[in-house]
Amino acid sequence: MFLDLTSDQEFFQETTAKFLADQVPPATLQGFADGVPADFEARYWRRGADLGWTSLLVSEDAGGGSISGRGLEDLCLIAYEFGRHAAPGPLVPASLAAAALGQAGTHPEALAELLAGTATAAWCHAEPSGGSLDITSDGGDLVLNGAKRPAEAAGRAKYLLVTGRLDGDFAQVLVPAAAPGVTITPLRTPDYSRDFAAVAFDGVRVPASAAVGPPGQAGQQVAWQAQAALVLAAAESAGAMRAGFDMTLAWASDRYSFGRPLASYQALKHRLADMATWLEASCAIAAEAAAAVRERSPDAAELASAAKAYTGQYGTELMHECVQLHGGIGLTREHDLHLYLRRVVLNRALHGTPAEHRQRIADHVVTREGL
Repeated sequence: MFLDLTSDQEFFQETTAKFLADQVPPATLQGFADGVPADFEARYWRRGADLGWTSLLVSEDAGGGSISGRGLEDLCLIAYEFGRHAAPGPLVPASLAAAALGQAGTHPEALAELLAGTATAAWCHAEPSGGSLDITSDGGDLVLNGAKRPAEAAGRAKYLLVTGRLDGDFAQVLVPAAAPGVTITPLRTPDYSRDFAAVAFDGVRVPASAAVGPPGQAGQQVAWQAQAALVLAAAESAGAMRAGFDMTLAWASDRYSFGRPLASYQALKHRLADMATWLEASCAIAAEAAAAVRERSPDAAELASAAKAYTGQYGTELMHECVQLHGGIGLTREHDLHLYLRRVVLNRALHGTPAEHRQRIADHVVTREGL
């Protein structure tokens, strides 16, 4: 995905790829149609934490550490492999929650659990249309009322990192998933290996010490987390696109029609060339956006939206082409292609649609140019 990987990054990515190929091959993923067994994911996630998946956005002083000193880009390599293998696991929400705790310097016990993989966290940020979550101060407590949907991995999480409004400003609070007043309702998802939920907070009371960072001053951190989520979704989609494209290219090269490989027909060559262009462009924009978000550069928000808009649009275009070029077999559940299509389609819908992010890019341009 990146052009300038260090030898350590290459080894890290290769190790993750081998682990995922061994632990979650397509045959295993096909069996997750009714959900990933909780005992499987717990063991699998702890082993992933041992490989370093959970520590990349946390500084060494806080118990984490990256491979290259560019933690978000290291994590994008893992996200890419998660997409390429349609892998399960709360990679994005657990990593963002760990990053928030590490940067705020709060909840060291919870952070240690997240880094060790013995507990997971969900980032409760997205809100249903017209909904909101309010946080109010009541003596020495904080009280949460509202709803969040969708929240990835909330049904399995021990902790919920909840974003809300406190006196009109952003605040983040770490809430135990088992706290009184928290209701977690599973949602249906097209992706076999990922689970989402709607989370309702009805008078949930936590101590003021549950705040992650100074209450009411979390705006910049929440904005960074949102940008990182977009970049990671783009990297993951690029990995799924790679899997679908490689599978389709191999099929078109091996499948013969009228005595010739399908890939030898000019019309199909043009379609494969378009797909290759979309794939490489998706990798490039995701890598550029990851670097900008890591550096917190002024154009980070614009590039993150560009990555999400591009992979959201052309990822689904590429996967639909893959299905068509496979012919009838591409429409069957028995073929593995749908595993990667499901990952791309779901990522397209998360964190804003391509159309919404194109509008954000236009707004950035208008602001920057003073139009």
